[in-house]
Amino acid sequence: MAFKPLHDRVLVRRVQSDEKTKGGLIIPDSAKEKPAEGEIVACGEGARKDSGELIAMAVKAGDRVLFGKWSGTEVSVDGEELLIMKESDILGIIA
Repeated sequence: MAFKPLHDRVLVRRVQSDEKTKGGLIIPDSAKEKPAEGEIVACGEGARKDSGELIAMAVKAGDRVLFGKWSGTEVSVDGEELLIMKESDILGIIA
């Protein structure tokens, strides 16, 4: 199924966190936090001003981004767990 977000929303795939600490300890699944880093899968066209003028998105598909810990809504698309969030929930782009 193809999914295209509307307006200023983006579809994000979380990146997998490390399985071990820097010291070599293995982190069990129950102790892992969900990563606040992801890759943009798809973007909407952007928000609109009151005049109807389109405000272009600052992110694009393929960008790696950081977002807030509680940002977005989890959805399942083609069996894959993804997040839908507003562009304003994104804290920054990782270069």
